Amino acid sequence: MNIADLFNFQDLTGEFTVTDVVLALVLGFALSAFIGWIYKITHRGSSYTQSFVFTLVLNGMVVAVVMLIVGSNIARAFSLVGALSIIRFRNAVKESRDVGFIFFTMAVGMAVGTRFYLLAIIATVVISLIVLLMTRFNWFARQITSQILRVQVPNGTPFDHLFDQAFLKYTNASELISVDSVHSGILTELTYSLGLKKPNQVQDFLSEIKKLNGDNKVSLITGYNSTDL
Repeated sequence: MNIADLFNFQDLTGEFTVTDVVLALVLGFALSAFIGWIYKITHRGSSYTQSFVFTLVLNGMVVAVVMLIVGSNIARAFSLVGALSIIRFRNAVKESRDVGFIFFTMAVGMAVGTRFYLLAIIATVVISLIVLLMTRFNWFARQITSQILRVQVPNGTPFDHLFDQAFLKYTNASELISVDSVHSGILTELTYSLGLKKPNQVQDFLSEIKKLNGDNKVSLITGYNSTDL
């Protein structure tokens, strides 16, 4: 009598063997870890966290186990949905691509848990290659990026057309977004959205703006729409 017969694993599970469980866990871990590595090397910005990659790996493994539990039993599937509906996730997803990777590991975990092993492996490889290609060749990136310009002027300064000549010279387009009172009403802060014609003229542009605003504070935020802040 072997260990499997002693503990009667087949009767306890009913629909899968210990080999199925081990294979699902090992393959789920390997494919999810590979997806996590793809996420790491293609991530841009400053919001990368190690814990999110750990979550991706755990997500793929747990979903594989869940699919083993559900099997083809519809009643069990509805019971599981009811049990999971009480879970509430309060962490905000920082990037939309993170949602894609979450669904990626879920789909792979579902394929592994339902014993579509070849499908899981092929899907992981193909989708990962597509992600690498999109990142490598920077697909769908906008060639013209917007900048945010914040300018402080003395309170009461007629600013409606104060910077028109500078904007016409250095930018393709400009739009006043907001007007705020700062420093207890002593200064007015203007926020513009604009696109510079030539990125190498930033210093000249800022110098001209400072001449027009009385040498008060001027700040330019670049790349805000391509990098998470």
